[in-house]
Amino acid sequence: MINLSNIQVKFGDFLALKGIDLNVEKGEFFTLLGPSGCGKTTTLRTITGFIRPNEGTVTVDGKDITHLEIEKRNIGMVFQNYALFPTMSVYENIAFGLKVKKVAKAEIKQRVAEIAAKVELEPEQLTKKISALSGGQQQRVAIARALVTSPTIICLDEPLSNLDAKLRVQLRNELKDLQRKFGITTIYVTHDQEEALTLSDRIAVFNKGAIEQIGSPDEVYNRSATEFVCNFIGDINRLDKGLLDRIAAAERGIASLNDIDINKKCYIRLERLYVNNKPENYLHCTATVTNFEYYGLYIKYTLDAQGTPLKVIEKNTGAPSYEMGEAVTVSFDPANVMQF
Repeated sequence: MINLSNIQVKFGDFLALKGIDLNVEKGEFFTLLGPSGCGKTTTLRTITGFIRPNEGTVTVDGKDITHLEIEKRNIGMVFQNYALFPTMSVYENIAFGLKVKKVAKAEIKQRVAEIAAKVELEPEQLTKKISALSGGQQQRVAIARALVTSPTIICLDEPLSNLDAKLRVQLRNELKDLQRKFGITTIYVTHDQEEALTLSDRIAVFNKGAIEQIGSPDEVYNRSATEFVCNFIGDINRLDKGLLDRIAAAERGIASLNDIDINKKCYIRLERLYVNNKPENYLHCTATVTNFEYYGLYIKYTLDAQGTPLKVIEKNTGAPSYEMGEAVTVSFDPANVMQF
């Protein structure tokens, strides 16, 4: 549905986007993920028309919209700070885009009432000022304003970043439910890996103005295409060459050792390491517990594997399973090691 081909954007001598190519399918929840300054918001603003690329084309349903005016693109936008009008009522904020398009008053009233109900805003809230609403209610107003004009696409630029952690989790669940309800093609910008993994059908991971990988949450997490993606998405352990050499020397008879090239940079996810559990054909090393962090659902342990720090997570069974200074055996499947 949305296609970006060789998009380049310059700000003076700075090349902000270095030939971006991506395709978003109809009805897809597509996330642009990366650290600050990586180009994800610039890409979003290029799609919406706030930025015109120096090179490349933006097409929607086969139509070139690269130089089309913003108001003619039929794309809804929800900004990081929502950009609501504080002097207007909730009703007036939602109706604003329809008034600009000179829709009849009776139709505006009907459409505002319909969209407000869909985003679970009560009729009495429509008469309130924006300042009288909670952060979650303001987000619903911003989404309602973006959807009331019946756009084919909605773009959201870090809409949850200003909220506290608990509300952020609640609202991202509501946001995904709304997207499924409307079936609208959604492009979402965030620097939060957990948000991206939870919400997305697919994710484009950005780094320094380029895309490192496009894939499903499972693909970018478990089959990272580059070392940057591997380190940026979630928590990770680096298996240094010294540790792998020691394991290789101790376990020469295990055929699965051949799956690891110790001359490459090797990484493994925390949940892929097992403590005091030695499945057949797994590799093993000894370690000492040096610290633990309590997270409620799970406990994260820090281990010293003969000079190599390793982190593992264990399901919380009511109390820490291992004591500080305790000697343990760490096991892992070579197939779960990512190599770059």
